[in-house]
Amino acid sequence: MIELVIDQRRRNLGGFDVGRLLPAASRRMVGPFIFFDHMGPVDFAPGLPRSADVRPHPHIGLSTLTYLFEGEIMHRDSVGSEQPIRPGAVNWMTAGSGITHSERFEHARRHGGRMNGIQAWVALPDADEETAPGFEHYEAAALDSFEQPGVWTRLIAGAVFGKRAPVRTFSPLFYLHQELQPGAVSHVPDAHSERAAYIVRGDVEIDSRRYTAGQLILFAPGHDAMLTATGPATIMLLGGEPVGERFLDWNFVSSSRARIAQAKADWRAGRMRLPDLDHAEFIPLPSEPGTPPNPLS
Repeated sequence: MIELVIDQRRRNLGGFDVGRLLPAASRRMVGPFIFFDHMGPVDFAPGLPRSADVRPHPHIGLSTLTYLFEGEIMHRDSVGSEQPIRPGAVNWMTAGSGITHSERFEHARRHGGRMNGIQAWVALPDADEETAPGFEHYEAAALDSFEQPGVWTRLIAGAVFGKRAPVRTFSPLFYLHQELQPGAVSHVPDAHSERAAYIVRGDVEIDSRRYTAGQLILFAPGHDAMLTATGPATIMLLGGEPVGERFLDWNFVSSSRARIAQAKADWRAGRMRLPDLDHAEFIPLPSEPGTPPNPLS
């Protein structure tokens, strides 16, 4: 049974568009997933301007999860990580008590090429909001993938179907990439109270109704859920248990408004910045309260 359908809202970043699904006016979170953006798809020409990059900026109280279908992003952060993100790999950065990072399209600037991927933010539970910041990266070969008739699945994060991804998560969740052949049926895991499917490419039928690329389908708890592909389709399945009320202000997530105010003060005062990170300007804190977060974290 479908509880809600959210259509992506397209936003232009100056160099390309993203489609935002979460947070939405009708639903802020799915389990611990508090932010969900589809980057592209877009074809970059060589010489992409640097204004398309995401300059160094801070986070607290969350983990970012970047997953690409096509393209490459260079990640750098204040715990010393420098890692190109390529298709099928998992880039999991835990902000916890505070981290600063940047994301740059250096490969596309040199060579051009297609960019297509998803960035999600996962809110940390109360006990882990102030955990030490960290970074984990797993290439596609390190992740479990498995096949059923007409359905190829890669487990990106969390645990499902008796399997567990290597990345360390902080609350119960699952996150899957699936490729469906025409007529194939995908069964949405029922292990958690909040579940959703995002259609990246193609169309699917659910309960005899058709849904298309760019839609996030949320399923009611306690009901079986399955999707049938009407043609070749790419979908992301996600879900988990709620972590409680969370405030989202710019790039900061927390159970406490006071903690967000402290993080903003720290950013303004330069206490979260490393001058040599990426050898670039830092993103200024917006002056208006409640400014939406950057489309890329």
